[in-house]
Amino acid sequence: MENINNWYSVANIDNIDTPALLVYPERIQENINKAKSKVAGVEWLRPHVKTHKMAEVASLMLNAGITKFKCATIAEAEMLGRAGAPDVLLAYQPVGPKISRLLQLVQTYRATTFACLLDNKASAEAISQIFAVAGETISVYLDLNVGMNRTGIQPGPEALELYRMASNLAGVKPVGLHTYDGHLRDADYLLRKEKSDLAFAAVTALAAKIEAHGMPKPILVAGGSPTFPVHAQRQGVESSLGTFIFWDWGYHVLLAEQDFLFAALVATRVISKLDDNTLCLDLGHKAIAAENPFPRVKFLNAPDAEAISQSEEHLVVRVASGNNYAVGDLFYGVPLHICPTCALYDWAHVIENNLATDTWHVVSRTRAITI
Repeated sequence: MENINNWYSVANIDNIDTPALLVYPERIQENINKAKSKVAGVEWLRPHVKTHKMAEVASLMLNAGITKFKCATIAEAEMLGRAGAPDVLLAYQPVGPKISRLLQLVQTYRATTFACLLDNKASAEAISQIFAVAGETISVYLDLNVGMNRTGIQPGPEALELYRMASNLAGVKPVGLHTYDGHLRDADYLLRKEKSDLAFAAVTALAAKIEAHGMPKPILVAGGSPTFPVHAQRQGVESSLGTFIFWDWGYHVLLAEQDFLFAALVATRVISKLDDNTLCLDLGHKAIAAENPFPRVKFLNAPDAEAISQSEEHLVVRVASGNNYAVGDLFYGVPLHICPTCALYDWAHVIENNLATDTWHVVSRTRAITI
């Protein structure tokens, strides 16, 4: 029988094959409540669903009064449409067939208002052409590069000109500015805040110039988990945190000022004991995000376990002598990075009061649901 003295333990774990993704609804709800408590009103939250990819989690947020969401893929956007989310921002600039898929989303889920990102004239014209021919209009947010150097246009004169140009195109309607400062990852919160404030000053300056040119005041969407406490204090800014919903070991260590709870774990079993110091677990690359160096997981009930090698189906760990671990033992792990870990599982096991009670489909881990 599993020891259920810990919040994460599962009494009926023998019914769950491993590796497995476990989710804890009570802790998810507490994280939602914590996020709401940190902003002036729930209307200033625009959580990113890339972390969980589950309709049931989206429903928990909808039930908590959250109406605005951000996503990264058409499948995630469709998951939100099916869940009845009122306002969905595809935080991605659609190119090629993705534009037509976005149009189909708009035409299929009329109760949801969809929007997307934009950072160049050619994309604006391509989106405009497809939507205008169909007699539809899509709201667009200018994607601003404030130092991430991944996508976006710098918030200067060219950005203003692009915004003005797009406002004259059929089929697209500029409504706001989007900025992601994910490159700001200083462990020192005050240093992180200083850098975020400096970067965001250019965003607010651009917003003021847009208004000065007679266009409506743009909606401002900003940040992610590292700068959430900073943007949450800004008046008139929507914060788009994502990892908060499950939290992970990486942010637990890096973002010490944030108090979100671990609400999703991976379960893994010892499948071989090589010697008294060496175990093999069924937690390979296919079961936990492997883009980071070791450690990729922290085991709550085996804190001495140190990863020494990993392959597709196996994780070899070193443990202290005299540990008494045996083949079949269950380890509960907090991933270093939960978002891509969730994308490796079709289903999550729901744990309530130390019992597995249900499963939730990680429906938008796929590239397409129906569209």
